[in-house]
Amino acid sequence: MRPMVPDAIGHVPLLLVARRAGAPIGFLGMDGDFVEMLFVDPAERGNGVGRLLMERATELLGAREVSVNEQNPQAVGFYEHLGFSAYRRTSTDDGGRPYPLLYMRLAPAARGR
Repeated sequence: MRPMVPDAIGHVPLLLVARRAGAPIGFLGMDGDFVEMLFVDPAERGNGVGRLLMERATELLGAREVSVNEQNPQAVGFYEHLGFSAYRRTSTDDGGRPYPLLYMRLAPAARGR
């Protein structure tokens, strides 16, 4: 996926970047109320960077939906912990590759936590 990231970043209307000492450690891309991408430097995982980006996206920018690779239970659990639940599943990703996606929506009770 790494080679696809620069092009993908260029196509999202809104990009949030988390930095530590000026260096990017994570980013989140949005289109409308949909979180198109969330990446956190592996060395920073577990330090709250992803949660911070998602909180900013939901509370300040109105993010309400996300898609996640079903084969990544850590990511699915992360979004569930933040109040998202699956409402649709596809057997392939947006590029037609055999990576099932879960489309998740933020529960009304979880908004504005």
